[in-house]
Amino acid sequence: MIYPRLIWSNRRLVARLPYVAPHGVASLLRYRWTLLLGIGGLLLGGTVGAADRQDSLTGPAVDITFKTEYGIESTTAEEIQKYADGSRLILTPDGQLWTLLAEEILSCAPSSAVFRPWSGEELYHSYQQRLPPGFQVFKTRHFVIVYNTSDAYAKWAGELFERLYRGFYNFWEKDQHLQLREPRFPLPAVVFRDQESYLQYARREIGDAAAAMIGYYNMKTNVIVSYDLTGVNGMVPRGTRIASSRVINQILSRPQAERTVATIVHEAVHQLAYNSGMQTRLADNPLWLSEGLAMFFEAPDLRSNSGWRMGQVNYHNLRLFSQYLPQRPADSLITLLSSDERLRESQLAKSAYPEAWALTYFLIKTRRDAFASYLAELSQLPPLGESSPRERLELFQKHFGEDVQELDVAFVNYMRRLR
Repeated sequence: MIYPRLIWSNRRLVARLPYVAPHGVASLLRYRWTLLLGIGGLLLGGTVGAADRQDSLTGPAVDITFKTEYGIESTTAEEIQKYADGSRLILTPDGQLWTLLAEEILSCAPSSAVFRPWSGEELYHSYQQRLPPGFQVFKTRHFVIVYNTSDAYAKWAGELFERLYRGFYNFWEKDQHLQLREPRFPLPAVVFRDQESYLQYARREIGDAAAAMIGYYNMKTNVIVSYDLTGVNGMVPRGTRIASSRVINQILSRPQAERTVATIVHEAVHQLAYNSGMQTRLADNPLWLSEGLAMFFEAPDLRSNSGWRMGQVNYHNLRLFSQYLPQRPADSLITLLSSDERLRESQLAKSAYPEAWALTYFLIKTRRDAFASYLAELSQLPPLGESSPRERLELFQKHFGEDVQELDVAFVNYMRRLR
């Protein structure tokens, strides 16, 4: 997944995008995206109930013309934030978030038109202009798969995403504190036929880190980018033609493919979390929670036609967390909750990611109502806001209790009993 990293520098807010935190990848890469934006203090209020929740990514419609790396773009957008220096955060009809400097905005005025998200067909035509020739589209109820691999693989990917969608929404259906909404935009995914063509595209977005990743979700563009997984690890000889999604399912159901498929599902969970109202894009969401949720849902049962049971033990991460326990420091939970650094630093991430999964699993299984209430309050965080380590910890304590040490003992004992 691609994360924003926000810091203050000489009274300028510097947002570095993307901040790549690839699942299972040790090396992390980031590149700069500098913005002149001012941000007020972050206020965390009382518990947010389902009826009180509002979408943080909405605003008045504006007719805007601005400069991009592709040229000049004119559109009707939603103005999410306007800042004193003339910079703006806008949402365009394709679901992209744009953080525009004042000098990049050629004109902007209130619009008499109603902001309308693009249809799947309109979204596909926009990607045709950005991608090499030869891409087609496969549309499902909620997803738009733009691809230049086989029709069978595109269909398989669409079916996988829809099964995840059903399972994800069904899992939270009975939570009164957290009522998910339907996505405002079709959910886009770009699938390349092979790693070489994928890398040509991905390196423009995430640099050389693309070589270590088989896919990612870009929080700014709202797109999952990946390539045909049947050729990963030599599961299918290069150039072999696969004629049906059933054969693909058989190939990717093999034990050696489990982590490969889980990685793509992991990125799709991020996309669902940010389009269902569970999380707000570009907000200061705790990284342990974002990654913990994705790992909680990532392990598919490809043998099931109706989807898979959500929230089963993730044995890959349980094994890694168990290996970490003997040398786990006493402040491990505090450092995980109060800062993202352990998940961002490559060496520390090896233990932080499994702990993020374990904590998420423990809280959902033993404190489900409090967890849903915690998610609901976090969903109200504003885009491009910041919270201090103390604020993060206090919000966690508000929902799970003041005594973090007592919770930590219960957490570790619970995880030790899992087999």
